[in-house]
Amino acid sequence: MTVAIAVGLLTAGAVYLLMKREMLRVVLGFILLGHAGNLVLISAGGTHQRTEPFGTAADASAVADPLPQAFVLTAIVIAFAITIFMLVLAVTGGENDDTRGEGEVPPDPLPEEPNDAEPKDEKPIGEVRR
Repeated sequence: MTVAIAVGLLTAGAVYLLMKREMLRVVLGFILLGHAGNLVLISAGGTHQRTEPFGTAADASAVADPLPQAFVLTAIVIAFAITIFMLVLAVTGGENDDTRGEGEVPPDPLPEEPNDAEPKDEKPIGEVRR
C-alpha cells in the first residue's frame, strides 16, 4: 500500500511538472516519472514475500528475484542518459537558432525582377529548333 501511494504521488508530481513549459521543470518531471516506474518494477518482483538477495534458505523461492532488479538497473541507466541529454538541450537550447516567432514574415530571398525585362529566349516544349 505504501509503494502504491508513493508511485501515485510521484506520477502526479511528474505529470504536473511535465505540463509546464520550462525545460528544467520538464526534466524534473521526467526524473520523477522514472522513479515512479522504477518503484513499479521493484514492487512487481513481490518484495513482501521475499527475503535477502543471497539467501541461505533451503527454499529457493524465498530468495529475491534478480530479474526485476536487472530491469530497474537498466531503467536507471537509460533514465540517467536521457536526463543528461535533456539537461544539455536545456542549457544549449536558449541560444538564438534563427527561428522566427509567430506572425513574422520571412524576407523574400530573391530580388524582384523589373517588369520591363527582356523575355528570355526559351524554346517551347515540343518545338525543335533548327
